[in-house]
Amino acid sequence: MDDKRRIILDAALEAFAERGYHGTAVPEVAEAAGVGTGTLYRYFENKEALVNEVYRDAKQRLRAALLVGVPDPDLYRLDAAEMWFAELWRRLGTFAKTEPDAFRFLEMQDHVAYLDNKSREVELSVLAPLWLAGKRLRDRSDGPSVDVIIALLWGAFVGLIKAQRLGYLRLDDKQLEQAGAACWRLVAPDLPRTRGPRSKKS
Repeated sequence: MDDKRRIILDAALEAFAERGYHGTAVPEVAEAAGVGTGTLYRYFENKEALVNEVYRDAKQRLRAALLVGVPDPDLYRLDAAEMWFAELWRRLGTFAKTEPDAFRFLEMQDHVAYLDNKSREVELSVLAPLWLAGKRLRDRSDGPSVDVIIALLWGAFVGLIKAQRLGYLRLDDKQLEQAGAACWRLVAPDLPRTRGPRSKKS
C-alpha cells in the first residue's frame, strides 16, 4: 500500500474512533495526516469512500486476529467447544489491547448508514464463520437464537473494554479470561463433555 495512503487511513481511523463519522471533517483528517485536503481527495473521492476504506481495513485486521490459525472446533464435545470459545475470546481481547483505535471504531459506530457492498462483504467474512459455528451448537440444544447469542457476547465484551477505557475498572488478562468463562456459562449448549467410544462394526 502507498505510504501516504496508509498514513491517511491511520489518521482517519484515529479521528473516526475519537469523534465518530459525523463528528469528523475531511480537512481534519488531512491535517492529522500531514497532507493537503486536495491530496486526500486524490486518494479518496469523498468522506464516505474514506470511511469505507477505514472500515474494511480495520475489519480485515479483526478477521485475521480472530480467525487465522484457529482450528475448526469439535462442536460435538462441550470441552472442545469451550476451548474454541475461550481462544476466540482471548484473541478478541488481544486485538482490543493492541489495536485500540480499530476496536473502538468498530464497536462504537452505527456503520449501516454508509457501508457499501464491498464493506458488507468484509463484515460477512468475519461474522459468517462465527454464526455457522454458533448455529451448529444451537442446533443441538435449546436456547436463544444465534443472533441473540452473538449480540449478548459482543455487548458483554464491548462493555468490559469500554468500562476499562473510561476508568471504571482495571481489566487484566486473568479478569478477562474469567469474564469469558462467565459468558460461556451463560450461552453454553447442552452437549456431552467427551465423545464416547465409537461402536465397531462387525
